Amino acid sequence: MNDFRKLFYRSLTLISLVLLSACASLPNNADRSLSYVLPDTGQSTLSKGFQQKALSHPEDQSAYYLLDDGLDAFVARGLLAQHAEQSIDLQYYMIHGDEVGSLFVDQLIKAADRGVRIRLLLDDIDEGHRDHRIAVLDQYSNIEVRIFTPFGRNVSRLPQYITGFGTQTRRAHNKSFTVDNIATVIGGRNIGDEYFSADPNLEFQDVDVLAIGPIAKQVSSSFDLYWNSPLSYPITLLLDTAITEQQVTQTHQIFQDKLVKYQNSTYLQRLHDSNLSHQFRNGTISYHWATGQVYADLPEKLTTSTRDTEHHMIHDLKPYVAKAEHDVLIFSPYFVPGKEGTEFLSQLAQKGVRVRILTNSLSSTDVSIVHAGYARYRRTLLRNGVEIYELNKKTTKEDREAKQEGKLGHSKSSLHAKAFVVDDYDIFIGSLNLDQRSISQNTEIGIVFQSAEIAQIISQGFDENIAQAAFKLSLQQASNGAEYIQWEGFENGKPVVFTLEPYTSAWRRFTTSILRLLPIESQI
Repeated sequence: MNDFRKLFYRSLTLISLVLLSACASLPNNADRSLSYVLPDTGQSTLSKGFQQKALSHPEDQSAYYLLDDGLDAFVARGLLAQHAEQSIDLQYYMIHGDEVGSLFVDQLIKAADRGVRIRLLLDDIDEGHRDHRIAVLDQYSNIEVRIFTPFGRNVSRLPQYITGFGTQTRRAHNKSFTVDNIATVIGGRNIGDEYFSADPNLEFQDVDVLAIGPIAKQVSSSFDLYWNSPLSYPITLLLDTAITEQQVTQTHQIFQDKLVKYQNSTYLQRLHDSNLSHQFRNGTISYHWATGQVYADLPEKLTTSTRDTEHHMIHDLKPYVAKAEHDVLIFSPYFVPGKEGTEFLSQLAQKGVRVRILTNSLSSTDVSIVHAGYARYRRTLLRNGVEIYELNKKTTKEDREAKQEGKLGHSKSSLHAKAFVVDDYDIFIGSLNLDQRSISQNTEIGIVFQSAEIAQIISQGFDENIAQAAFKLSLQQASNGAEYIQWEGFENGKPVVFTLEPYTSAWRRFTTSILRLLPIESQI
């Protein structure tokens, strides 16, 4: 009888969730205003600076600067915002309300105060219960905020997640920051402490690229498609009640109090002392000139069948890798190649191309279910000659304390960079993970550009640091003929070998192995 009651109440709960989600609704968005990027007149400071440097380069080339350091990545955005004169168009998956998020928003407000038009487009994945705070930002003169693919506000999110699996779980994962239609930052970073070397407990190892020149206009074109899409809702349209003057005043005061707290922070001093800050003050920033192409999914990808591959940017990127003759180097934090991707990479390796992949280990990943999906394909890839490396980071109490004191300790690290390099020439940097969620579910953006110099920087950095930074996986054979994976790396400077997932408990390994049985590869 008790089992029957449990089943009854569980069924009743599920039915209630379904009914609740069916009641979720969104306001009519047909009357949203349309707006477009402000054209580069050639008169802005950034544009004039570019024109002067571009005289000795082909007109189709842009200037690129690799942002593989968290501090430099924030400084680049801050400097661009400070030099903006006409517009800042930015699209992000998440902007946190922590120190980095607050300093970032402060730069936007200061630019708006100078008369710069700000268009901020956010996915709704992380905006629950923050509508009014975001709407206060929208109240500033020259700032407009829109939410992409919003959840219904009249029902809690949980039932919408559950019953909207495969629809509401498809998100706009794009990340771009474009100033005056002449300079842009594209890459894998969301806006938050852990992405910009400000979190003492977690640091995502990520990469962006700053690009100045004609390439920025391609990013602007993609942004306009999303900004004017029917899926893009003005934040004020989603509010249940209008913002009051009192709310604006209170929110503004809370924000200013946070900024005062950060005024003399260790992090601000580290930003001031960053490599890019020094180069900017000394006038020694060295750019690499190259041709490039922006690739971005269309907004319609989120509303069409996942089988409609016409909207999948992966098909534009695949030919760059397919034509590899010598070397392919891939960075993907969430790597679930699927049968097709596994076969593709295996064929490259079998024809003599050196294929190297750096991804997260089970201990470094922040999403165990993705690791479970990836683990299905490790052995096949290794058998076919693909080299696999998994991030090797073991956090100690001393590391965390050093970070909190502003020293360069090693917080828990997790790979978050999404990039590839082909034959030390073609480079991709963007928001696209090589997993089925990014490929077929979410929308993404990235740049492919041709620069032997930046390719060498990435490849050389990999070669010099990979032994200490990651485990190299290999297939071994036991005396009974059974095949097993071996992890070789270093711990405290000494070589170590593991035959189980390094730095993980038996429970985590067990639960991850159970996750491998779930038929949800398209969602991870």
